[in-house]
Amino acid sequence: MDEKHIIEWLLKGDVSIQYQVYRDLLNEERPDLQERIGVEGWGGQFLSKRKANGHWGDRFYQPKWISTHYTLLDLRNLALSPTNRLVQESINLVLDSNLAQDGGIALGPSTFVHSDVCVNGMFLNYASYFKAKEKRLTSIVDSIIKEIMPDGGFNCRSTRSGATHSSLHSTLSVLEGIFEFQKAGYNYRHKDLRRVKESSEQFIFMHHFFLSDKTGEIINKDFLKMPYPSRWKYNILRALDYFQYADVKWDDRMAEAFDNIEKKRNRNGTWIMQAAHPGKVHFVMEKTGIPSRWNTLRAMRVLNHFHIKLN
Repeated sequence: MDEKHIIEWLLKGDVSIQYQVYRDLLNEERPDLQERIGVEGWGGQFLSKRKANGHWGDRFYQPKWISTHYTLLDLRNLALSPTNRLVQESINLVLDSNLAQDGGIALGPSTFVHSDVCVNGMFLNYASYFKAKEKRLTSIVDSIIKEIMPDGGFNCRSTRSGATHSSLHSTLSVLEGIFEFQKAGYNYRHKDLRRVKESSEQFIFMHHFFLSDKTGEIINKDFLKMPYPSRWKYNILRALDYFQYADVKWDDRMAEAFDNIEKKRNRNGTWIMQAAHPGKVHFVMEKTGIPSRWNTLRAMRVLNHFHIKLN
């Protein structure tokens, strides 16, 4: 299929896909489609699972992947309206009851002293997107900045098992959170966050998105796979999608990642859905092993942003 027919195929998908195709590939805002995300399709299904107490699953982080935390992350990635009242209520509920002593978000009783920087990054991402009040997020920002490692990135295991090298997983989650916080117009610790953002991006560039900075070998073959939702786990498409969203300029250290994206494209111009991360889900958005609108949309907007045409 040529690009026109691929877009036609994408527009036959869920309303959240339709909205993002218009926004990201056709440069057309469709607020009517965004409003529909909350009442039909995948967005409507997620919201229908919300309990009377304002949570999903059992509590904030349990069980994966139907907890409040991962459902809110899914809804943010669907591009649900940022002013959705139910989601805003749930975020405030978490802020009222789940703050750890270090100012971050506690996952449960074992983390009420020290929170998890990866989760803090994800929470900052969707809380900023859904317009939580800036003053309610400042302690989370403080807790994140305290966790930066000497190599410029982050690792949630640094305080649990003494990790001394940053993790691509944690670093990308923090980057997504910082960018969304600043995109929302919040100015708290702006210079500090800009410095952290730059060093974290350089940490990913240093690894050419998936290669060891010491040996040049692939760090983890899973980084080259394209599951969706990504959850907390790093992969090159999720990383490239962040870089296009943050409007980062082309860097030659992106090239190997783009080569791997190209190798995964089907002959008809689409990308398949690869194996999902195991765990309980509310419902399956796309089956594995068949052409994926999520992966095709994300790959195309990354390629379009960096003006790369695949042969």
